[in-house]
Amino acid sequence: MAGLGARLGPGRRLLVLSTLGFCLMLQASAKRPPKTPPCPPSCSCTRDTAFCVDSKAVPKNLPSEVISLTLVNAAFSEIQDGAFSHLPLLQFLLLNSNKFTLIGDNAFIGLSHLQYLFIENNDIWALSKFTFRGLKSLTHLSLANNNLQTLPRDIFRPLDILSDLDLRGNALTCDCKVKWLVEWLAHTNTTVAPIYCASPPRFQEHKVQDLPLREFDCVTTDFVLYQTLSFPAVSAEPFLYSSDLYLALAQPGASACTILKWDYVERQLRDYDRIPAPSAVHCKPMVVDGQLYVVVAQLFGGSYIYHWDPNTTRFTKLQDIDPQRVRKPNDLEAFRIDGDWYFAVADSSKAGATSLYRWHQSGFYSHQALHAWHRDTDLEFVDGEGKPRLIVSSSSQAPVIHQWSRSQKQFVVQGEVTQVPDAQAVKHFRAGRDSYLCLSRYIGDSKILRWEGTRFSEVQALPSRGSLALQPFLVGGHRYLALGSDFSFTQIYQWDEGRQKFVRFQELAVQAPRAFCYMPAGDAQLLLAPSFKGQTLVYRHVVVDLSA
Repeated sequence: MAGLGARLGPGRRLLVLSTLGFCLMLQASAKRPPKTPPCPPSCSCTRDTAFCVDSKAVPKNLPSEVISLTLVNAAFSEIQDGAFSHLPLLQFLLLNSNKFTLIGDNAFIGLSHLQYLFIENNDIWALSKFTFRGLKSLTHLSLANNNLQTLPRDIFRPLDILSDLDLRGNALTCDCKVKWLVEWLAHTNTTVAPIYCASPPRFQEHKVQDLPLREFDCVTTDFVLYQTLSFPAVSAEPFLYSSDLYLALAQPGASACTILKWDYVERQLRDYDRIPAPSAVHCKPMVVDGQLYVVVAQLFGGSYIYHWDPNTTRFTKLQDIDPQRVRKPNDLEAFRIDGDWYFAVADSSKAGATSLYRWHQSGFYSHQALHAWHRDTDLEFVDGEGKPRLIVSSSSQAPVIHQWSRSQKQFVVQGEVTQVPDAQAVKHFRAGRDSYLCLSRYIGDSKILRWEGTRFSEVQALPSRGSLALQPFLVGGHRYLALGSDFSFTQIYQWDEGRQKFVRFQELAVQAPRAFCYMPAGDAQLLLAPSFKGQTLVYRHVVVDLSA
């Protein structure tokens, strides 16, 4: 070195010494043990584990290499979103014996390597379906001894390889909210420790795994207001023509039969056309041999039949209805018998007659006078067991049943429904093998009657003061009865198959309805309620799964 120093100048020698000194420092530094990462005061740490007590929050300055974390007796109650995202290598997380009440939707986001998660002995009463989102490697999960009363559907869906689950020690309410859990337990490959119901009383101390699915009646229905038509109406008749859906409404206040068309894009009823009708009480559409006709029944000024001309795209008057025979129409019924088209008009005047008209070649012609001078109010056509019948209700006598005679090609009187002497409206329905009549009364209770083979017997009376309209109808597998009143809101009843009776289901804010009409429109099931005093309301039938 002395020789080297003698050969080099003072400046160059200083540079060489500095360089050698730096190299020696690097060598000495390389031989020192690595510095221990910081550990929060509330934790005990090794290179890859941390055990924390009385922490005021999830520690943030833990070594990033930590794969095992235990938090006990923590001084906070909420695990917030991304609480452990700074520990991406975590494989074991124990959160037992704390006072946690809330876990954020993304609390465990970023923990794609986590295999064991224990959240026992806390005060958690609810979880989100997204609580365990992102835990694709989780194999063991324990939520034992919390206050969970229910679990959201699909909460375990993100846990593809979950092998062990512990839910013991929770006060589960075994209602529709846990029906999905019963189904999941029956099909999962995950080992689940036995769990028990805390309520309701009929399931208390029952194993959740053993509950029969048939015990869960979780599907309910509702009628929700769907569209408001800002005008009164007294009848509503849906019909199909040229593959489109329409609705004919009698609007005496607007002096018209209004035709609305269903808009499948906007899913609403839209204005389409109007037929002049100063005192319309019923507008009955009929499609005969591909041609559209509308029978317009009026209290004054005569009744008419209109024909839709597709060339001019307008309605034109086809013919008059005999004003001497039909003086004060109140209802219309259209039907086919043995391939022939008919319509009947209920006449409510003292001097008129309920009359039957038949289609022949180019028009409708008087076919039969059915019921004279009885102030008839309503008609119902029943085609059961191959025996067409027409039931005529009247404010002055009991409803009369007419049966079709094929030999005479007309209706003949079969009998009376003597149990209800003053029915305003008559409708029918079938439930199973039984046939029923529904009869509304303005004064007194409305009646539900069942056909017993030779006579009708009363099975139910429904309070209905002021009722002029009722309608049974079927939506899917649900049978209902709409019962209107001039003095109170409309009542919807639902058929109870076990009791073979209607039970009160829902009240609709419809006053003074004059008809009810069920109209399927694509995937929308609609109930129309034309009102004499207010707006015509359209309700939609919805099915609600309480287990969802």
